[in-house]
Amino acid sequence: MGEKQVFQPLTREDKITVVLYRAGIVLSAIILSGLAYLFVTAASAPTPPVSSRSADSLVCGLYGAVGLSVFFIHLYIRKFHVYLKNLFYISLGCLAVLFFIGNGSLSGGLGQAPSSALLLLPLSGCLGFVTAKEAFCFKLFEGYLLAMIMPFYLLLVASGSLTVRGASYGLALIAALLVVFTLRKVFMPIAYDIGDKSAYR
Repeated sequence: MGEKQVFQPLTREDKITVVLYRAGIVLSAIILSGLAYLFVTAASAPTPPVSSRSADSLVCGLYGAVGLSVFFIHLYIRKFHVYLKNLFYISLGCLAVLFFIGNGSLSGGLGQAPSSALLLLPLSGCLGFVTAKEAFCFKLFEGYLLAMIMPFYLLLVASGSLTVRGASYGLALIAALLVVFTLRKVFMPIAYDIGDKSAYR
């Protein structure tokens, strides 16, 4: 993966799957930016204006966006894709636990204890896998940064090491890196994501 040349004519399915994969990346960047804006605004205001329903909707949307990338990513080695999909299924299980803890509210579940942020680690692992794969294939250095920073950020939140303002700025940094990564990725020719099909196994 990562060859910047066309090995074979692209089929309609090739084009659709790449568009869906990249749509997942774009939506992830937009949603994370929206979440960062909400939390930075809340951390800076005397009375937090963040609607838990808005935040919950964005987080659910993030799961859907990351899922798009997970299921439509093109990987030469099939077992990596199986691993990635299994990790996403685990993240959905963690999402259900958050809903249960919060009595139907994700914000409520995350607010029960800082350690509940650990339940977001599988989702960050999925998104980090996507960004690291692109970093490896196309030298998008910020992809490696994202893969390392996202789980580290969640560990800091879970340990209570960050203030509310610090956590909101950390999320803003992650969102900014993801926007840069997205802008560098999505305008690449579609054929770059397909590569040489004869190498798939």
